[in-house]
Amino acid sequence: MAAPLLETVSESLGSPEPAVRLILSILIGYPCALLYRRLLFHQPATVIHLFHSFSGLALAAFNFGSQLYHSVVCVLVQFLMLRLMGRTVTAVLSSFTFQMIYLLAGYYYTATEEYDIKWTMPHCVLMLKLVGLSFDYYDGGKEPSQLSPEQKKAALLSVPSLLEVCGFSYFYGGFLVGPQFTLRSYQRLVAGELTDCPGKPPNSVVPAMKRFGLGFLCLLIYAIFSPYYPDSYYQTAEYEAQPFWYRCVFILLWAKIGLYKYVSCWVIAEGVCILSGLGYNGVVDGKHQWDACANMKVWLFETTPLFSGTIASFNINTNAWVARHVFKRLKFLGNKPLSHVTSLFFLTIWHGLHSGYFLCFSMEFFIITVERQAQALVRDSPLLTRLASSPLYPFIYVVQQFIHWLFMGYPLVAFCLFTYDKWLKVYSSVYFCGHVFFLVAYLSMPYLRKALVPKKERKDKKQE
Repeated sequence: MAAPLLETVSESLGSPEPAVRLILSILIGYPCALLYRRLLFHQPATVIHLFHSFSGLALAAFNFGSQLYHSVVCVLVQFLMLRLMGRTVTAVLSSFTFQMIYLLAGYYYTATEEYDIKWTMPHCVLMLKLVGLSFDYYDGGKEPSQLSPEQKKAALLSVPSLLEVCGFSYFYGGFLVGPQFTLRSYQRLVAGELTDCPGKPPNSVVPAMKRFGLGFLCLLIYAIFSPYYPDSYYQTAEYEAQPFWYRCVFILLWAKIGLYKYVSCWVIAEGVCILSGLGYNGVVDGKHQWDACANMKVWLFETTPLFSGTIASFNINTNAWVARHVFKRLKFLGNKPLSHVTSLFFLTIWHGLHSGYFLCFSMEFFIITVERQAQALVRDSPLLTRLASSPLYPFIYVVQQFIHWLFMGYPLVAFCLFTYDKWLKVYSSVYFCGHVFFLVAYLSMPYLRKALVPKKERKDKKQE
């Protein structure tokens, strides 16, 4: 009976059935969190782990059927690695290698030329959780003086039980689309420590409903406007027949609307985490914070004119995971750009094996490099500094925001169209304007510095 009903709902909404199942599964997290608050908050840890494990497995079965065995296999293998290999570098490397190869094999054997909601979608979230678990267990065997503050916060002092690892892996608030959180945070949730009133469920209903409302608004925007900006339009003769300016503006609007698909899911899922208590983040300036599981800074995302600002506001927990477990762990290389490139390469293959991912993240690296040089130029040039604080700034902001939104969408063309033949066709139709713009900017920057930065300033910079 459920299947025909879902088919009817998906047809009426004009959305694929897997997408409807996913949204429903995220929403089911709210009654699960209420059930936990009302009936299970004071129950023993074993009962809570069982509830989280079985509710997460039920969501996996609802979305992916028998393919849920992929996650079960990886969770069991990870637990055995922790138990049998202990706190060793070998355990960390083995965990990383096994979980990454399993995910990439999944991408390879299930790949199509379209974006499909299949078992690999939550599995990439699970892969980060399990590899992070091996890092945190390894850190638990080090002296506290050897750890950074964030490593101390996440380090595991004892090996977790299988039931604990299952509850952590399948927790309904983060299994399908994230966010990322550590086992230590999960342990504190189960122990009833993540609350603003000790010994009682947290007063988090209002903060959770605010995030739900915001997420639902983003979902509504996406549902209303996305039919006007389909990916398939790029491959039509009609798109090619449009004037150059129209094709560029279409990329801008298509990307802006398309990203709400991710924003809505993450913000609604964050509300589930807040309602359960996992989103509690202590007290700052006398106010209780509920942003421990924030995966989006929506206001920053909407208002920043900087590419770095968009990155800082988007998929926050995944970026933080990569910074903590990849970028900072490569400190021994003594080369920040190399660590940055390696981190982006990891993010690329973590997303999948399509050529579009490689182009997107290489463009991201290049764009951020140029933006940092431009920011340094504005900071060092008295003329540009005055201009940035002059009454003309609102006009400059509008121009900068247009450039930002346009070229934020430009790399996403490759990210969303996946294959070489599709994204090449689109980039050719706009004459590779993004590549040209940033290449010209990069090559022009030394000459602009000579023209706009006083010689004394340039000498001081060289000496630094």
